[in-house]
Amino acid sequence: MPTPVKLPDPWSRSKVSVVVPTFNEAENLPVLVERLLALPLPRLRVVVVDDNSPDGTGEIADKLAVEHRDANGERVTVVHRQAKDGLGRAYVAGMTRALDDGADFVAQMDADLSHPPGYLPQMLGTMLSTGAGVVIGSRYVPGGSLSEYWNLRRRLLSGWANAYVKAILAMPVRDVTAGFKLWRREALQALDLPSVHSSGYSFQVETHFRAYRRGQKIVEIPIHFEDRREGASKMDLAVQLESALRPFQLRRHERGARRRRS
Repeated sequence: MPTPVKLPDPWSRSKVSVVVPTFNEAENLPVLVERLLALPLPRLRVVVVDDNSPDGTGEIADKLAVEHRDANGERVTVVHRQAKDGLGRAYVAGMTRALDDGADFVAQMDADLSHPPGYLPQMLGTMLSTGAGVVIGSRYVPGGSLSEYWNLRRRLLSGWANAYVKAILAMPVRDVTAGFKLWRREALQALDLPSVHSSGYSFQVETHFRAYRRGQKIVEIPIHFEDRREGASKMDLAVQLESALRPFQLRRHERGARRRRS
């Protein structure tokens, strides 16, 4: 059996909570949790936020919480919500729980295995060495890549969405729709999570924009983005519409705030 990798003190002492929203991810969640808890980050915890999944994901999460206890308590915490209330609201609930539980760093990632957990130690090391408020696992910086299973239409749509948001909000971020991120506790608190408006995937854009406008240092590192192998995408028409309109609403809100300050 190979000797487990050990990381230096700054990594091993870091209290990292990984927030994972779920809706019908019964097949993927156990695999993801196993991979996360196998990382050489002994103080890593997982916060699963389940929206009353009809496929039993919430019950599976509860079993994982019981199975993965150590001398310091649970390594998996489950937040049960009573209805499917959107990805953004799930992240707010999970991040709030992670902060309340004392996390120094809060990661966010999808449950569908599209974000490889193995990047987390590198993201933490980048944060510790650069003093960044947020580190983004980016598909669109040099070295980043997309799954070979993505067809041309999906690649063009993703690239267009990033260009669309950047043209409206003028953020110096290459992957503005990225959902794989690590936040420093203080940076996440500066976002004022309870006031975040986005309920769907536009949560990613809104939190990037808030971090940028509040002067947080943003660093991107390249990742390979995998494709979902099990389950179905949650991107419906309402989510797409919110994602299209939110950048304009954010820009209008920012201009209104500037006028009130002047």
